[in-house]
Parts: sequence; C-alpha cells; structure tokens
Amino acid sequence: MTDTGVLGVAASSDPVADSLGALQFTLGEGPCIDAFDSQRPVLVTDLSGDASQRWPGFAPAAAALGLGAVFVFPLQVGAARLGALTVLRRTSGGLSGTSASLALAVADVAVEILLDGQGTVDTGQESGGLDDVLGGQYLVYQAQGMTMVDLQVPLVEALARLRAFAFAQERPLDDVARDIVEGRLRLDPQML
Repeated sequence: MTDTGVLGVAASSDPVADSLGALQFTLGEGPCIDAFDSQRPVLVTDLSGDASQRWPGFAPAAAALGLGAVFVFPLQVGAARLGALTVLRRTSGGLSGTSASLALAVADVAVEILLDGQGTVDTGQESGGLDDVLGGQYLVYQAQGMTMVDLQVPLVEALARLRAFAFAQERPLDDVARDIVEGRLRLDPQML
C-alpha cells in the first residue's frame, strides 16, 4: 500500500483472500486500509456485528465471500509503512494467542521479503518487490484522470465515481480502469 491509497496484493493463500484486496481497493474502505493508516492491528472478530457500520460496503461483501472474521496486521519498519498482512476466519471469533503470535511472526517475515525484493534487483531486470505489487494499480489513477476530464469533475470525485461504477457492476476496480484506459468504456453522468 502507499500513502496515496494504492493497494496491491503481493501474495494470498486462496482466491477469497486474493479478492479481499481488490474489494477494499474498489470500495476505498476496509480493515487493511484502516490498519495501514493507523499503523495498528485491526482485529474484527465478527463481520456481521459493528463492522457493518464501520465499513458498510466491505463488511457485507466479505461476509458474502464466506468470511466471519478478519485480522489485519500492519507491515512496517519504524514509520515506513509497506502494507498489511490479513488473516481470515470463515467463522466469527478471535485469534488464539498462538495464532496471533504466528501472524506477527509472518508479518515480520513479509516485511523482510518485501524489502529484500527491492534491494536485489540488477539493472535491466524487472524491479520485483513492492514495484510489482503496486504497479498494476497505477492504471486506476490513469483512468481517474481520464474520468475527471470526461465528466469535468474534481479528481477525488472521479475516483469515487469509478469505485461506484465498479461496485455497481460487481467488477474489480482495476478491470474497469483497464477498460477506460484502453478505450472500451467511458463513464458519463447518465451512467451514475
């Protein structure tokens, strides 16, 4: 993740875990974003409880994916924020002490892997590390600029409209952005 809201998934254990990153980026809300912003773990033991008020788009969508609880640990070194590690449960409930300790250990390893990927690239090779994870999300910002011009709205509103369209169409935000950038889709005020 970046301070500007770019979010990418470096690795996931299954398709449900993978889709959570796209879901949060599309909606602009969720526990990963909160953990990154606050630099604190976000532990949600029941997605059907108060989480629906905190994240009105994310919580029901995550529950529809079959999730009951989400635990997010920020990935950071001092004040340098890299992203977040998400641990999922199919049922509601907390993490055991052993599971929480394991999640923190995996978060430390993930930070090392992300940072090592940045430092081991030779000239002329693909960058690896953080650049690969976040690279595809910049397409969204290109589409945001195009939408801003097409609709003659402020940049922030353009991103909100892209997110709303993606959500309404039940499509990942980066897929909608790709269609806009490649000329297959143009948003107009009547669509929204």
